[in-house]
Amino acid sequence: MTAYIVRRLFLMVPTLLGIMLINFLVLQFVPGGPVEQVLAQIGGEGGPAIERVTRAGDADAGATAPRREGQTGTYRGAQGLDPEFIAELERQFGFDKPAHERFLLMLGNYLVFDFGDSFFRDRSVVELVVEKMPVSISLGLWTTLITYLVSIPLGIRKAVRDGSGFDVWTSGLVIVGFAIPNFLFAILLVVLFAGGSYLDWFPLRGLTSDGWEDFSLPMKVADYFWHLTLPVLAMVISGFAGLTMLTKNSFLDQIHQQYVLTARAKGLTESRVLYGHVFRNAMLIVIAGFPAAFIGVLFTGVLLIEVIFSLDGLGLLGFEAVVNRDYPIVLGTLYFFTLLGLFLNLAGDLLYTVIDPRIDFETRET
Repeated sequence: MTAYIVRRLFLMVPTLLGIMLINFLVLQFVPGGPVEQVLAQIGGEGGPAIERVTRAGDADAGATAPRREGQTGTYRGAQGLDPEFIAELERQFGFDKPAHERFLLMLGNYLVFDFGDSFFRDRSVVELVVEKMPVSISLGLWTTLITYLVSIPLGIRKAVRDGSGFDVWTSGLVIVGFAIPNFLFAILLVVLFAGGSYLDWFPLRGLTSDGWEDFSLPMKVADYFWHLTLPVLAMVISGFAGLTMLTKNSFLDQIHQQYVLTARAKGLTESRVLYGHVFRNAMLIVIAGFPAAFIGVLFTGVLLIEVIFSLDGLGLLGFEAVVNRDYPIVLGTLYFFTLLGLFLNLAGDLLYTVIDPRIDFETRET
């Protein structure tokens, strides 16, 4: 197993490099880069844009993240502005360096987890990610755990009682939950339980209440889960359907295998057959999807939930960075998310051996 882990760690390097290269190249062709946006804002609004650019220049943010190449004459709104001023903007944002030099500089900085500074927030990317991380980790972790804790027992129960009344009406609930988008269900929860039109039981802003640091430990825990109840519930309801049906179908497939009939013929109890033999084989495909499920919930499925419940997390940060062409945040968070995803995929493979020790990755050819 050690040799397999080492091989996987080495394979992460070209994978990560390829992902960063592709996204870097894509950003070179995205219209409306940071310099273009600043020039447009200067032409329409004046002072605030100039102030942000001045701060960005003072922090020298342009040296740590890739920027799109641009020529002075191509920027809309540049007419009438001093060419020296435009050239200074290009220098502050790093446009004065060729693309290959910026990419190599970015990789060198990323190796030591130096993601540079945000173009427009006057803060480092690491500070912003660390600040937003608790919200996204909380949503992703609890949503994934609750989804698995509900879906796996429910899927097993449905497989054992396939075709029964329980299977039919729970399938109806699963279909309804799958058909309702999580943001729509979130709005319904707000209307019903967060002071929208009826009850006012749950808060609508932040992960904790004001003065949380002064609470006792039990009060801190209670307040934390009080704020998380509605957003996590909204994400769980629309997310457990697929996993429930996957678990059911996986168990049904294994229940009809020959080894199950043999185990029953030997006089083993149904519980021993189900959890001593079937469970180990049926859960492999479910575990295989755990890293992807966690990453999906953590980084792609929380944007609207964060907006609806006023939770300032990574989803909202990434969306605003893309809209504002804040490339250090876009590529810095992409690097972090990709690295985390690669390690989670490795963890998923290791879980295979925990559930079924017969699996030996050492003998698999690479």
